[in-house]
Amino acid sequence: MEEKEKVNAEETVEEASEDYDTPGEEVAEEKSELDLAKEEVKAANDKYLRLAAEYDNFRKRTAKEKEQLFGTATAATVAPFLAIYDNLERAMDNACTDENYKKGVELIFAEFKNTLEALKVEILDPKGEAFDPNFHNAVMHEENEELGENTVSEVFQKGAKMGDRVIRPAMVKVAN
Repeated sequence: MEEKEKVNAEETVEEASEDYDTPGEEVAEEKSELDLAKEEVKAANDKYLRLAAEYDNFRKRTAKEKEQLFGTATAATVAPFLAIYDNLERAMDNACTDENYKKGVELIFAEFKNTLEALKVEILDPKGEAFDPNFHNAVMHEENEELGENTVSEVFQKGAKMGDRVIRPAMVKVAN
């Protein structure tokens, strides 16, 4: 009877081992599940980093576009006022017998110049400088031995620029 019990016990162990995978297989499945989880975390982290970088680029691009738009809008707004600057400058150059009137025009002109400076508008008076088609509009040409090659000899209308942007090129006469 003992043999029968031994045989039954061995059969029970064999049946039990058939129901369960061997320990090596179980560990392999757990490792593969762990590897899958690691890959998912790595993919999610990569996706997060790409999204964060994309957002940062969007934020920088939007700020740059906003700054450019402000510059363009300011330049477009300032351009028509340059004619007023020209007229005030002409008024300053003309002789006037009424000192109070002249002083009033001077104050208005000074205030107008301060306002343009506050907007970072630079008035270009290129007389005597080398001609640069980026900043000057040549409307006349003259032969003058006293001046060098491509030198601005006369300014008909001063130009203006704001930063690197030319609002209005100077209208000039170029020598030689």
